[in-house]
Amino acid sequence: MQGIGVSPGISIGKAYVLRQQKEMVSGIVLADETALQLEITAYREAVQLSVTDIQRLFAQASEIERAILDVQLELLQDPQLESDVLERIREDRMTARDAVLLVTERAVQVFAQMNDEYLSARGADVQDAGNRIVKNLSRSNAGSPELGEGLILIAKDLSPSDTIGMDRSKVFGFVTQTGGRTSHAAIVARLRGLPAVVGCGEALHAIADGDLVIVDGAEGLVLVNPDAAVVADYRKKQELFMIEARRLESLRDLPAITIDGVKIQLLANIATAEDLDQALNLGAEGVGLLRTELLFMERDYFPTEEEQFDFYKTILLRAGDKPVTIRTLDIGGDKHLPYFGLPKEENPFLGYRAIRISLDRTAIFRTQLRAILRAGVFGNCRILLPMISSVKEVQQAKEIIGETKKELAAEAVDFDPAVATGIMIEVPSAAITADLLAKEVDFFSIGTNDLCQYTLAVDRMNEQIKDLYDPYHPAVLRLIQFVIEQGHLQGIPVGMCGELAGDPQATSLLLGMGLKEFSMAGPAIPAIKDNLIRSSVEKARKNFRL
Repeated sequence: MQGIGVSPGISIGKAYVLRQQKEMVSGIVLADETALQLEITAYREAVQLSVTDIQRLFAQASEIERAILDVQLELLQDPQLESDVLERIREDRMTARDAVLLVTERAVQVFAQMNDEYLSARGADVQDAGNRIVKNLSRSNAGSPELGEGLILIAKDLSPSDTIGMDRSKVFGFVTQTGGRTSHAAIVARLRGLPAVVGCGEALHAIADGDLVIVDGAEGLVLVNPDAAVVADYRKKQELFMIEARRLESLRDLPAITIDGVKIQLLANIATAEDLDQALNLGAEGVGLLRTELLFMERDYFPTEEEQFDFYKTILLRAGDKPVTIRTLDIGGDKHLPYFGLPKEENPFLGYRAIRISLDRTAIFRTQLRAILRAGVFGNCRILLPMISSVKEVQQAKEIIGETKKELAAEAVDFDPAVATGIMIEVPSAAITADLLAKEVDFFSIGTNDLCQYTLAVDRMNEQIKDLYDPYHPAVLRLIQFVIEQGHLQGIPVGMCGELAGDPQATSLLLGMGLKEFSMAGPAIPAIKDNLIRSSVEKARKNFRL
């Protein structure tokens, strides 16, 4: 069966099917105030037990895994979660268990509706926290199943804490029905070298306990009860993969310099501090894209200036002198927040989103800018404006940035007045007018995902037409080439933070176009670096044809 390979490698073992029952709301209505108070007390005790559970996992967790567990602790202790649960208990007279189930389900649905793979995967973190509280409310003593050795776990889904708590000496890999590349379970699997395939769908129900299973985490393949010849073939592939993995790991500290001596900057796309830790561990030279939407999605209110400042400061301090490019709020389209009060639109991807919201709701924009500018004194910070479609939008944004700097100066607040400002090139109108836009900004960052979608008029999440989504289409490539050329003519750096930058098949093509800054998901960095150090820019340019 075919799924999504999220952690490369090959594992062979016996299936162990984890049966997960969906928790159902009981519908019990509490009788009186005494019952209400007992439920509130039970909820708070369950949260504390859940916190203790997570803290126990810290002993066996790596630094990056601890950062993921920190997310769990934040979710469990989130004042908004408690407020929402207590509101359901008091107003709807629900049991604590029912209230947690309802609040968790609603929060998960918000993330699940998003087309952004990274952000939709955060719903698993919320579900994990809710499940843990419910388990402790029920005082379940079932614990983890007793496992044998050499097993492949088969499950509907695996939570981040489940994955961190996995015994690597017994579990050789896992396969899930749901999930994506950017889930924390997938990140942990990659950190531990645990081959994993997710998103296999209903076909997974065909696997039974004890079936012989081969997991190919690179190709996203799951083979059930293969014959002896196939098993022998995959054992050879397994050996070759381990040799190659050790070779790629040895490249981590090498600079990305081509055969003909051209230095290429390899950066990471991140949304959290643990993403940064993982990327640096894989050889990233900084951050080409820091998504800020998660700050807003984890709350039921607009994050304050101080909350944003603390987050940006943490990232910049961990990055040291490496560049960190912070994208301003890119909300709208598929990313809806209940408290934002965004209007319902017929075509939200072409509507009220990203920079359009920032330029309209300037108070939100100014708060974020203040936090970024203040955090800028703690590292090498750049501001990235999303969804730019005209010179006028850039000029308006720059005016607000300038006014924000004057405010901070007047208040005698420390900030970095020299923070560079760049724009995302992800709309065809921006690509076509790159020569004009280059005169207004300090750098470009090409977002190939939306640029491809808008250029070809193809919704890449639409199953019926997804095959038409082609980043190698000549129209898309010509726009990319023009943007790079115009950036160089105007003397500004041009980077790429879309998926094409992390596609090994595109490395030579992009080098031929003159791209010198690649930004991608952390796990893609070793393979791209390997391509780069074995490439020649001069040869790539000679071979480049459109």
